Amino acid sequence: MSFFVPTLTVQGVASTSVTVDMLVVFALILLALVLFATEWLPIDVTAILVMVLLMVLEPWTQITPREGISGFASPATITVLAMLILSTGINRTGIVQKLGKKMAAFAGTDRRKQLAATIGITGPISGVINNTPVVAILVPVIADLAHEGKTSPSKLLMPLSFASMFGGMLTLIGTSTNILASDISAQLGEESPELGLHAFGMFEFTQLGVIVFVVGALYLMTVGVRLLPERVPVEDDLVEEYALQEYLADVVVPASSSLIGQTVGEALGDDTLDIDVLQLIRYGERFSEPLARKEIHENDTLRVRTNRQTLEQIMDAEGLTFLGGPQSETDLHPDEEEPVLVEVVIPSGSFLVGETLASSTFRQRYDANVLAFRTRGEVVRDRFEDIRIRVGDTVLVQAPPDSLTRLVQNEDFIVAHEFDDVDYRTEKIPFAVAIIAGVIALPALNIYPIVVSSLAGVVAMIGTGVLKPNELYKSVEWNVIFLLAGVIPLGTALQETGAASLLGDAVAATSTVLPAIGVLWVFYMATGLLTSVISNNASVVLMIPVAASAAQSIGANAFAFVLAVTFAASTAFMTPVGYQTNLFVYGPGGYTFSDFLRVGAPLQLLLSVVTVLGIAFFWGVRVP
Repeated sequence: MSFFVPTLTVQGVASTSVTVDMLVVFALILLALVLFATEWLPIDVTAILVMVLLMVLEPWTQITPREGISGFASPATITVLAMLILSTGINRTGIVQKLGKKMAAFAGTDRRKQLAATIGITGPISGVINNTPVVAILVPVIADLAHEGKTSPSKLLMPLSFASMFGGMLTLIGTSTNILASDISAQLGEESPELGLHAFGMFEFTQLGVIVFVVGALYLMTVGVRLLPERVPVEDDLVEEYALQEYLADVVVPASSSLIGQTVGEALGDDTLDIDVLQLIRYGERFSEPLARKEIHENDTLRVRTNRQTLEQIMDAEGLTFLGGPQSETDLHPDEEEPVLVEVVIPSGSFLVGETLASSTFRQRYDANVLAFRTRGEVVRDRFEDIRIRVGDTVLVQAPPDSLTRLVQNEDFIVAHEFDDVDYRTEKIPFAVAIIAGVIALPALNIYPIVVSSLAGVVAMIGTGVLKPNELYKSVEWNVIFLLAGVIPLGTALQETGAASLLGDAVAATSTVLPAIGVLWVFYMATGLLTSVISNNASVVLMIPVAASAAQSIGANAFAFVLAVTFAASTAFMTPVGYQTNLFVYGPGGYTFSDFLRVGAPLQLLLSVVTVLGIAFFWGVRVP
């Protein structure tokens, strides 16, 4: 059964009819877009849901069970998995942190040097290590560099994220999006040889990547630095930054209080009260270790986090005496040499994603008190125990130094402060560098494909001790793997049902008013806008088949169109949710949603012109 649309006459292309199969695939795409944008479900769960629906609706989607699960065996999925492990191996050696410290020493208190060093270190590293782990590693380094250099971290953290995207376009392995796009391009080339598509070489688009990097860096150093806000104070005081003064209080327990003789957990452990006891002070001695079993004595001073209404309720009921409260971080922990108050960012793959602070038992696992919660730019200072945690959310944590060390060493967290006592395997740096060089060189010399060299690199890292065998599975961001495996069949359904051709012909119709290079720019902008609200990997899966079909319809170079989509999906600057690295800096930078739009939109527009002109220059828009 078919439903006909108006005839599309595009350089001899016949009219295209809409079939029920296409409508079913479009409905699934719409469902995926809504779920990706709203985050009602985690993105990896959404991808698996779409994969299941594609198989269940096989009569219309034409996706058999074998094709539905093919994403798990895709070279792109396996390569990304291997690259995530290799990136963790590099992280374990501490080489990136060492470069960061050299960068800090070079920059000092000169803002221009700080920004130049941030971009100059982040970009090239992101070309040889997956850019997402690079940002996760460098967030604490750059945050500390900013504070020590008397600069607001807001001036450096967004450029850190943007520079990692520039750098990710220097090589095939700079970002998972490039690897996925390469695999889709190869598949389309096999199915339709007339398109002239093939897998990307290791340095296939490096020349254009260098131009994008240079132009982007110049923008950040000139225009961008003026547009960047100073959301976070230069002084490293998290109590003031999170405006916690109204939520922290010291109260004295009088002889008449019924709290005396009870443990802290018994007296104030009721979750409905939303009150945390951060410290117990007795005759000048401070107790900050887990206090739930600590018995309350007469004249004890309790330092609590709660709102004023709850505080007044407790004081009235128990006759507590109000002494005031900490006004700064120094007041909060005056005696400790180590900082015990830090921001913790929740990265992709963390066990906390989708959980709440209550359901995850975070407090009990890490002997940690959460003082504030920042989600999508909004700071929540009370009643945050039941907020659903998302990637990029930031929690302000107070914990003993040993607990903070455990947080730093856990892949589930990005602690936005550098600790000197973290144990890196610096003696393994030569092995790690040699392995990464081999992973890059083998496919570059056409000896082995990237999927083989990257897996060989994983084996080599285990064999040389760069990584321990028990770290192998912890290194993988499984949500990324399931996302890739789930969305790859959606691209296949677009192709097999003819939906990609239909959309391609529709966009190709713009060639009646635009030259081929104009249609190329339309695809770049459309992909950029789509990536601003959904996953970048999902964007390339949806857009590359459409772009290739459109190019074929107007007699253009399909490879040029594939590259435009790839670059646009890998450089999403306009929203914090457009790219994972933006989420990593969102909280520590104190940014609002509009900050990304103000700084990122002009950059996206500038690079759309630079990239499209670069593609036209190096590869040509018309079929060679």
